[in-house]
Amino acid sequence: MCAAESFHITIVGGGIAGLITAIALRGENRHITILERSRMLHETGALISLQPNASKIITSWGIDKFLEFAEPMNDRCFRMISTAGKSQDLHSGLKNAATSTALPGKPVNIRTSAAVKSCDADAGSVTLEDGETITADLVIGADGIHSKIREAVIGEYREAIPTGISAYRMLIPIESLQDINIPATALQPADPVTTMVIGHEKRVIMGPGRGQALWHRRTILIGDAAHPMLPTQGQGASQSVEDAEALKAFFSTAQSKPSLTQIDDALLKVIRARKERASLIQTYSRQQAKPGTSAGSQNVTLNPGQFMKYNCDYHGAQDWLDRQDQVNA
Repeated sequence: MCAAESFHITIVGGGIAGLITAIALRGENRHITILERSRMLHETGALISLQPNASKIITSWGIDKFLEFAEPMNDRCFRMISTAGKSQDLHSGLKNAATSTALPGKPVNIRTSAAVKSCDADAGSVTLEDGETITADLVIGADGIHSKIREAVIGEYREAIPTGISAYRMLIPIESLQDINIPATALQPADPVTTMVIGHEKRVIMGPGRGQALWHRRTILIGDAAHPMLPTQGQGASQSVEDAEALKAFFSTAQSKPSLTQIDDALLKVIRARKERASLIQTYSRQQAKPGTSAGSQNVTLNPGQFMKYNCDYHGAQDWLDRQDQVNA
């Protein structure tokens, strides 16, 4: 009796979207390789926020234990004040989970210093800058807003469009705040509450913490490569988790090398589950970038909570499709 042929998956990009997708897709008879252009020697970024729609997916996969070292903090609430008056450090934990032998399936092969030069979306192959070509049954572009895979999928080069909006992140040791008079209504370091201080065209978000999916044949885009988010709702990483969960859900029956028809069917379901929702959350993030107060006034008009129900009332891609089918019936 012949052994089943393996399902080979190449993920371009070893950031949060790439790692969480690799974890989601682990299984028997699956060989998953992540191609990451950097050497992955140093952590980049500061504090990453996972919203409830994503954190419950992470918990359901049983990988919280890989994140415990980062001392994740769950927000007790979100509060907002005017100028008149679950954060997690994910990357290292996800890398450990992806390469762990404790999870189902084979550990993910992470290749660093593997910069991708081009992609053949029909053949499911990527070519590295050193000339090596890697072919797989499925290619996932998780290589961010300056994606190399996007051009192959959509058939043209697209530049990132500047929004004129900037977000600056920093981590400040609690000891450095001791001699600063900060109102208790704004920040109490021991209290897990996120606070937004709102001005007309600027805002400060602070809280305690530890130190359009698109596809073409065998290739799909996820995360910032597909639907880059403004930082105004903290949904960037969370939408990558939702992308990963959708891929996991619709490839769950592929226990061996899938046919091209099976890949097409699964990716079509991923697009149906993700495109409208991710696009609307992009729109909400743009709306949240509008001025927080009326011109010449300190009265807050921005309501960060108005989109929370839509964002967080999410129970996975299959449930989402089922609910949309009921609405459209």
